[in-house]
Amino acid sequence: MSEGTSNIVYLIIAAVEAVIAIWKFTALRRDYTPALVLVASSNVTAFGAFALAAPVTYRAIGDATGRASFATLPVYLCILATFAHFHLITLLWNPALRDKRVSLNRRITGWIGMYGAASLLMIVTFLGAPLTGPAEPLTFNTDRASEPMVLVFLTAFLIALSTGTLSTFQQCRRTRSKDPKVRRALKTLGVSMLFVFGYVLCSAPAIALAAAGNRDLETVGILGSTFGSIGALLSTYGLSDAAFNAWIAERRDLRTLQPLWELTVAGVDEGLAFTAHRPHLMSINASFHLHRQIIEILDGLRALRPWVTSEPAEAVKALHASSTRPVKEAELQAITTAACLKDAAERLTESRQSALAAPVPPLADAIPLPGEDTRAADERRRLLQVARALKHPIVNTAVQTARHMRSKSHKLAQEG
Repeated sequence: MSEGTSNIVYLIIAAVEAVIAIWKFTALRRDYTPALVLVASSNVTAFGAFALAAPVTYRAIGDATGRASFATLPVYLCILATFAHFHLITLLWNPALRDKRVSLNRRITGWIGMYGAASLLMIVTFLGAPLTGPAEPLTFNTDRASEPMVLVFLTAFLIALSTGTLSTFQQCRRTRSKDPKVRRALKTLGVSMLFVFGYVLCSAPAIALAAAGNRDLETVGILGSTFGSIGALLSTYGLSDAAFNAWIAERRDLRTLQPLWELTVAGVDEGLAFTAHRPHLMSINASFHLHRQIIEILDGLRALRPWVTSEPAEAVKALHASSTRPVKEAELQAITTAACLKDAAERLTESRQSALAAPVPPLADAIPLPGEDTRAADERRRLLQVARALKHPIVNTAVQTARHMRSKSHKLAQEG
């Protein structure tokens, strides 16, 4: 890649890593686990690697420190730290190791020691190297490979990186997780390790020849950075794909539940709402707001419960029986619930408009809503079905029929 292309590519990737890091650290507030801490931290180190490796940043650091190639040290440390994070994540995700805490802790400690020792050796040799004069960000490896201390620095980096990535690849292949999301993440992470090892395979011979005074493979060494970038992107995708899809689903469910929230919360008692804002227009923490929205809707259902009557349910049953397009039992239950709630909300509104004091529910015993015995774990699915059913044509027809039935009964009572 040219310097111009490298600036664009590296800074875009750095921006992506920064956004994902913020998102992951936000998720830590509700789901603090060692694996998620490592995932979020890996995004920070990946951001550092790409942001500092961009030639424009690389040169700025060189000008600020007075050593043109100084940025190489933090870039390579960030790269090693990023893939060390990935390695430790795969160890934590291995069910067989989780069942053997002593063995897991021993492995983690051993690998942290290896990465730490390699990093320390890199720092000592790099700072001890007589690096003077100008530096080219993309060709540092081959430009400086003839310096003995730099050669040790690069050798320590490549050995640690290759050992770690190959071990991570093996962990990804051997781990048997029951969670399909983890399996998919491990598969993608395993592929990404091969690309990162491709960086090693391109860089090692180029450095070895350059140390001997031959720079014929310099272009191959530069190509290695492309493999490394692809590997890093694949790793980030593998660790974020499942969470991103879950976030998209939560945002979608927030929007789907919004009409039901407006019917049962905003239209019943605004005091039930955690906030006056529309839930799905809030922060990126969709999981929290979806959880709050479901709680508020359930509170709204309880508030509407005294106003629920049997007329809408009877109307839905009659309309469905005469329909040429019958629906499944679960959908019919959702339609019945939607009709009952819509009718109850209208009755409450009418009572408020006609009463000077607080509205009083009718004396007749309220009927139970369909699905009231739903397990807490299934409430999200049930409420989504009810929210979608609000648009079903049977609902409006059933509410109108119920209103007509009550009006007729009231008229007959007056005549009697």
